[in-house]
Amino acid sequence: MSEETRDGGFDDWLDAVADDGGYYLECANGHGSLPPRRVCPQCGDRDVSETPLPDSGEIETYTIITVPTPTFEDDAPFVTAIVDFGPVSVTGQVRGVDPEDVETGQIVGIDVDETVTQGDRLVVFERR
Repeated sequence: MSEETRDGGFDDWLDAVADDGGYYLECANGHGSLPPRRVCPQCGDRDVSETPLPDSGEIETYTIITVPTPTFEDDAPFVTAIVDFGPVSVTGQVRGVDPEDVETGQIVGIDVDETVTQGDRLVVFERR
């Protein structure tokens, strides 16, 4: 990926997750958010610091995609989930499990992989 096509804050965060150094931003009041933020979206605090993302999270909700957009045509069927990592929730694809076997409450880890269709990087979750 060339530097001119990188989304600095998001791609830097994906790099960190891929290197087992995922993080979220935390303000002095304990609110969590994901980069690229410079201000806490809940209280407006400008003093945010990188805090390590927990090793695992819990699937809060999910949906099975069987009729995707053209960008994900060759990936279907796949599961998109929102996973609770404590102070933050992250959206991504669940991988390594049959879509019908995904359930709310499952514990998953976070990583980065590529879409089958276009080879774009995305957040993925794998059952622990």
